[in-house]
Amino acid sequence: MGNKIHPKMDRENRAKQFMPFDALKGFREALAEKERETDAKKELSEERKAELDRRLHILRKGDMVTAEYFQNGVYTKETGRVTKIDNTCRVLKLEEQEIPFDLLSDLFRISNE
Repeated sequence: MGNKIHPKMDRENRAKQFMPFDALKGFREALAEKERETDAKKELSEERKAELDRRLHILRKGDMVTAEYFQNGVYTKETGRVTKIDNTCRVLKLEEQEIPFDLLSDLFRISNE
């Protein structure tokens, strides 16, 4: 029974009162991220670096490419249209993703439409 000052609470809201309090919000997620297995960044040979450099120099804005690069402890592949090649800052931009040249491990041009 409720009264005029404190009306009866429905079951769902009442149950929420007794849910555990997470004093360290985000701590469990941070631990899980820390425990995630990561790869070591591969050291590219001088020949491989020269080949990637050659591929970067023949790219044009609008080309469709797949780039493999090292990010947050894992190798990632991103496919997209080249929107910018910044040789000064050494960054390849595929749509919204910016990839530093130094993190590239492979680069394939799909088309040059």
